[in-house]
Amino acid sequence: MDLHHLKPHSHDSADKVDSALEASRAGMRALWISLGVLAATAAAQALIVVLSGSVALLGDTLHNVADALTAVPLGIAFWLGRRAATRAYTYGFGRAEDLAGIVIVLVIAASSVTAAWFAIDRLLDPRTMTHLPWVLGAGLVGFAGNEVVARYRITVGRRIGSAALVADGLHARTDGFTSLAVVFAAAGAWLGWSWADPVVGLVITVAIAFVLKDAAREVYRRLMDRVDPEIVDRAEEALRAIPGVRDVSGLRLRWIGHRMHAEAAVVVGADLSLLAAHEIAADAEHQLTHHVPRLLSATVHVDPDSHPGVGHHPDLSHDRRHRLELARLSGSGD
Repeated sequence: MDLHHLKPHSHDSADKVDSALEASRAGMRALWISLGVLAATAAAQALIVVLSGSVALLGDTLHNVADALTAVPLGIAFWLGRRAATRAYTYGFGRAEDLAGIVIVLVIAASSVTAAWFAIDRLLDPRTMTHLPWVLGAGLVGFAGNEVVARYRITVGRRIGSAALVADGLHARTDGFTSLAVVFAAAGAWLGWSWADPVVGLVITVAIAFVLKDAAREVYRRLMDRVDPEIVDRAEEALRAIPGVRDVSGLRLRWIGHRMHAEAAVVVGADLSLLAAHEIAADAEHQLTHHVPRLLSATVHVDPDSHPGVGHHPDLSHDRRHRLELARLSGSGD
């Protein structure tokens, strides 16, 4: 049974814009809620760092502070993404989200270097860790706070298609595991292992480096307009299923912020009228936005089956210009 008859849907341009704005609102909501949780977690940990002198907890606190601060560039990006397209920025400002992803990667890298610096310094100049029960408790609180934030950001990021928000969620998840490492540092110090705290600090640095790699890969792919091949296959299947479409001669998809845009070329019968070909193109645009998740708009070009593909376009243009020039010369009496 056709689900369209059971559940009406709309692809009106206003509805698409409303959907994009709602995605931005969801992203902003995720950012500010997680910012509050992480700020409270980092503040509690910072107090215990001052009391205990734990370098492992210091590294974890720095990472939590960095993770909280990434909400700022992402929040700016979501705000910019709501602005309407202009004559200069005809695709809008969704790319600001990808730039925010670069800032997040740099912040993760800076926190990794800082944590490594303090850990090495503590190895060279050992100090006794104090207030061990509080340090252990701070590690557990840090893990819980970061895991809650990570799940929230990753879930919302994947739902709205934001690679930057997913990267930020991965960042928070790693913070959670580094917080657990602080627990081991406190346990080691309790057993009299003075080296445990700085060594765990270095382990935390390595963990941060791994999340840096994952986040950088996620942001790089988005900047390079990588699209999941399964989405491309799904779009092609939707186009080929349209009555009147004989082939798909071209298809390109790209991300702009957390929304996709498509450009497609379909092959139709050469004997169709302009109106009939236009109807097929309109149907193709409609079906693409219906079948491809987070696709905001589609531009469909129609090729006659006598001249399929863009390879014919230069010759067609040259031939047409030549005929127009001959007609102009003939009309002028030359």
